Amino acid sequence: MDTAPGHPEIARIVAPNPGAMTLEGTNTYLYGADPCVAIDPGPDDAGHLAAVRAAATERGGVGVILLTHSHGDHADGASHLAEMAKGSAGAPPVILPSDGDEHGGLRAISTPGHAADHVCLLTADHVCFSGDLVLGEGSTFVPPDGGSLSAYMDSLRRVQAEPIELICPGHGPWVEDPTAKLAEYVEHREMRERRLVAALERGERSREALLAEVWDDVPAQVRPAAALVMEAHLEKLKGEGRLPGELT
Repeated sequence: MDTAPGHPEIARIVAPNPGAMTLEGTNTYLYGADPCVAIDPGPDDAGHLAAVRAAATERGGVGVILLTHSHGDHADGASHLAEMAKGSAGAPPVILPSDGDEHGGLRAISTPGHAADHVCLLTADHVCFSGDLVLGEGSTFVPPDGGSLSAYMDSLRRVQAEPIELICPGHGPWVEDPTAKLAEYVEHREMRERRLVAALERGERSREALLAEVWDDVPAQVRPAAALVMEAHLEKLKGEGRLPGELT
């Protein structure tokens, strides 16, 4: 467990589910005290949840469990943690907030794209729990589900409009320069789109060739995910009337 730079009220416990998509593992956060808020309990791993409960006990217990979205690597352990954290008032509620909801000093803003139900959680002193909208390292997987990439770009710009001083990501290290990171994320997607459009305008229509050219820097183990991200880009272009012809 460690605490956020400049914010001792925020503790992080990393789940033991490392991987190409999850980096070192899912970051579970505890915010505040007497009682604290548990954010994204992570997978249903008994050892991890026991560590979260122990750390929460030192902060006066868990008052509410908040989720940034419903993907299993963030949410599967929620009901188990609620049972473990049960006190005289019963089990703490598990909540996936809606836009504008406030719980335990955190305000939710809707940030779909990575998932349709995704939210970020903001504190009054300008900390953002970003879930999978922004990671501490690398880029976020945005699946092709009918306009999700457009929604994701809108979500990034919505968070850019907030006066954020620290991002606590769902995976990876603290983001201590949110302005630069968010600008990097927007530029990364726009760069992919520019390269994809250039290849299409040149006449390329093979999905395999487009993937090899535009995502040439992607490691082999995440190439299948990159192929899905490319489909999200293609769906965005099609929705905007910028997809020239059929692809093979």
